[in-house]
Amino acid sequence: MAKAGAAGPHRVGAVLFDAYGTLFDLASAVAQNRAALTPALPAGVTPEAVLATWRAKQLEYTWTLSLSGIWRDFQAVTAEALDFALAAHGIDARTAPRAALLAAFRRLDPYPDAPGCLAALRARGLRTAILSNGSAGMLADAVSASGLEDGLDALFSVDAVQIYKPSPRVYALAASALDLAPEAVGFVSANAWDAAGAAEFGFATVWLNRAGAPDEYGLAVRATVLGDLAAAAAAFAPAA
Repeated sequence: MAKAGAAGPHRVGAVLFDAYGTLFDLASAVAQNRAALTPALPAGVTPEAVLATWRAKQLEYTWTLSLSGIWRDFQAVTAEALDFALAAHGIDARTAPRAALLAAFRRLDPYPDAPGCLAALRARGLRTAILSNGSAGMLADAVSASGLEDGLDALFSVDAVQIYKPSPRVYALAASALDLAPEAVGFVSANAWDAAGAAEFGFATVWLNRAGAPDEYGLAVRATVLGDLAAAAAAFAPAA
């Protein structure tokens, strides 16, 4: 799966990555806690169903807060979304491994192709960084636990602007910190709404469409659509 948003690779000075679902595998949050979570589940409810509701509400809450002009950091949002997911699936929070599930967001497994992608970009002389809704502490813990530290030059959290993606203020935060024009910044996200926000801001954007989902937000035209991080690494080259 590929769509070239421009002839040849994007010529950039740095490449930014979304964290959750892009570099870090969200499914590992329940995989790490399956043995403790499964006994608390009502009949017919799977850990994957809990995760899907948890993630959907996590994102919904960030958008609602941003539109309302209210700030709560991602750790608080993640906890509120988990509480909803447990209640929605009829799970007694007293028997569920709530604390362990929340802690898992600070040590998610990286996707297998993440280290190689970062290493390839760094070997090409490109700066690499995370730009995420995650709180600064959550991101630092996740990167440390994943072993990706050596592949990243910086971590940019929405904490600095107190609004969530896809607000243009978030993308502007990173461009300013990197001292690069938007078109000189590469961006990779597995979240279509995030890729759309980055493309609208002017980043050279890759939508990492691992599941082969249908086109959204006109990304087939506005971005480069690829299926894995190895291909994403090949989509960028240093600016001349």
